[in-house]
Amino acid sequence: MMKNKQRSEPVVPDVHKTIKAAFEAFDYESNNRVDVREIGTIIYSLGCFPTQADLHDKNSRDSPVQVEDQTGCINLEKFLPAMTKVLMEHKFPSVPEDLLLQAFEVLDKENKGYLEPEQLAKYMTQEGELFTQEEMDEMLTALADHENNRVYYKDLLNQWTIDPDM
Repeated sequence: MMKNKQRSEPVVPDVHKTIKAAFEAFDYESNNRVDVREIGTIIYSLGCFPTQADLHDKNSRDSPVQVEDQTGCINLEKFLPAMTKVLMEHKFPSVPEDLLLQAFEVLDKENKGYLEPEQLAKYMTQEGELFTQEEMDEMLTALADHENNRVYYKDLLNQWTIDPDM
């Protein structure tokens, strides 16, 4: 997250720019709307890690998940102020890198330094807070080394920028 050099708090225009860029990556028709199923990925890409219950809380006035009418789409105009508030109030803090590494190491029982995509998919769709198959496919498309059929979690953690002040 971009920060003002003189202050430690994020500057609202910088926050808006970051949110818009993340939103626009999923606005395939360039009409300032995205499918509600993309919102979790957008929010995760902004360094926030809400629970599935948080993502599906459409009744909260401040929820970044504001469905527009019956279309199943979310409008940037409604998403931007709600997500700005989430970021500014640190509502869904990121998970510390060492905790993520410990979680991957527990799953990597043979200490190989990677998980096979099928293995990771099994954990993520059958254990704990479940991912849908669509979410899992999207994640593996972005993260897996398809040539070697592996997800190198230590490399992933090095790529992710986790801002504890976010």
